[in-house]
Amino acid sequence: MKPNIHPNYRTVVFHDTGVDEYFKVGSTISTDRTIEFEGQTYPYVTLDISSASHPHYTGKQKTLSKEGSTARFNQRFGSFLTKK
Repeated sequence: MKPNIHPNYRTVVFHDTGVDEYFKVGSTISTDRTIEFEGQTYPYVTLDISSASHPHYTGKQKTLSKEGSTARFNQRFGSFLTKK
C-alpha cells in the first residue's frame, strides 16, 4: 500500500441524541471532539437519527392502508365523481 493516502481508521463513539444511545464503531470520520467511554477516550460524533431511533428499525413506523385511504376518498368525494 502507498503510505499517507488512506484515511485514519479507528474506533469512534457515535451518540444518537434522540434516544441517548451510544455506539462504538470503526470509522474514518474526522472529528475534533472526544468522549470518555467505557474507561477509554474515543473520538465522538453526535447523530440525530440511527437504527435505535429510526421508525423503520424500531417498528413504530406508521403504515397507511391503501384500501382505507381509497375508501375514505370515495366516501368524501364519490358522490361528486358519479354525478354528471
